[in-house]
Amino acid sequence: MSLTKPEFNFEEGEVLLIDKPYEWSSFDVVKKIRNAIGFIKIGHAGTLDPLATGLLILCTGKMTKRINEFQDMEKEYEGELIIGKTTPSFDLETEIINEKDITKISEEDIKATVSKFIGKIMQVPPVYSAVKLGGKRMYKRARRGEDIKLEAKEIHIKDFIITSIELPAVRFRVVCSKGTYIRSLVRDFGEALQVGAYMSSLKRTRIGHFHINDSDSIEGMIQKIIAGK
Repeated sequence: MSLTKPEFNFEEGEVLLIDKPYEWSSFDVVKKIRNAIGFIKIGHAGTLDPLATGLLILCTGKMTKRINEFQDMEKEYEGELIIGKTTPSFDLETEIINEKDITKISEEDIKATVSKFIGKIMQVPPVYSAVKLGGKRMYKRARRGEDIKLEAKEIHIKDFIITSIELPAVRFRVVCSKGTYIRSLVRDFGEALQVGAYMSSLKRTRIGHFHINDSDSIEGMIQKIIAGK
């Protein structure tokens, strides 16, 4: 039985759904797919940190005009945080710098604290991020040890659900607006518990109506592109 040959028109515009692997930057993914399709305009709709995995939307050709539209869509994430420990980057990129006793923290405390982060809240982005200040990426300035002050921005958390607790690890699911940093949410959550926290894993599962279940691995997408040429 023969397989149906994929049909692509990259110049007119395609929306490609990629499951970004761990330790790949969003630009790494764009570069890899660009090499496969040739010298055609391509970009991604919403950066994922290298240590995060999951859904990354790539747009080619005329569809790049809709990147901002896709970026504005609601996002959904699944992840894990570790309470009682903190890192400068709020994730595993940097070493643990502080530890606190969590023996008095109960599951009830954790579930009650979640309610403080539902709805419209103010959030300060992490300094280890791709945000630009003075024309320079924050993570580059942070790695040089510069003193950085970022302003809080309003975001919207639609859902923040604890899915499992095996202290010090806490699994969660978040549905949120554009501009939300889950690492900052984890930082603020740990501060509200008064013991600190850092994010140990994160996966983006949905952007608007686009779902991770409909995505391809990088290798799988390249195979489709080659088959369609």
